[in-house]
Amino acid sequence: MRAQKLLAEGLGTAFLLIGVVGSGIMAQNLAGDATALALLANAIATGCMLYVIITTLGPISGAHFNPAVTLAFALRGDHPWSAVAPYIIVQIVGGLLGVWACHAMFDIEILQSSTTMHRTGSAQWVSEIIATFGLLFVIFGGLKSRPEAVPALVGLYITGAYWYTSSTSFANPAVTIARGFTDTFAGIHPSHIGMFIVMQIIAVGIAHVVLTRLFTDD
Repeated sequence: MRAQKLLAEGLGTAFLLIGVVGSGIMAQNLAGDATALALLANAIATGCMLYVIITTLGPISGAHFNPAVTLAFALRGDHPWSAVAPYIIVQIVGGLLGVWACHAMFDIEILQSSTTMHRTGSAQWVSEIIATFGLLFVIFGGLKSRPEAVPALVGLYITGAYWYTSSTSFANPAVTIARGFTDTFAGIHPSHIGMFIVMQIIAVGIAHVVLTRLFTDD
């Protein structure tokens, strides 16, 4: 496997977490207790970052930045299984590095563990299935109809999904893990990470069954 692809996946995931966590810290610093305003800023910044990194790094690595997306492409036969583990490893490492870079930028403790306790329960677990399925629907539907629009479609989808899913649409195991290591606006308690990832993987299986039929020519 070309090291260039792994570098692109790691760097892209790092920038994704910089977008998620950094904008969350800035939004909370500026908005204070205005949670809705902070979430709006967080959503817009994340969507913008997704558009940028998918556009610039997509031609190099495919711009997965997400183990669920990598697994979904592998199940479709569009990504070699031998490359799945390396992609996932660099995505997780890149996500952690992005979180720590944010902490350094905002002059807060680098190594943290989230104390955010509200990201659990059946409603949020269902939300993560829907959020992840929706992300894969947007990606594969976009590739089928307008491949050049995928960066914008993904950015817009995640910006909206921050608001219309109860979990605020993590939809990404690497992001979920990394957000467990920041005790800021974007954090998730480490004890809640496992079920979020289980739901995201379940969504990959559902998406494989449904989207393969939906977007495959007869």
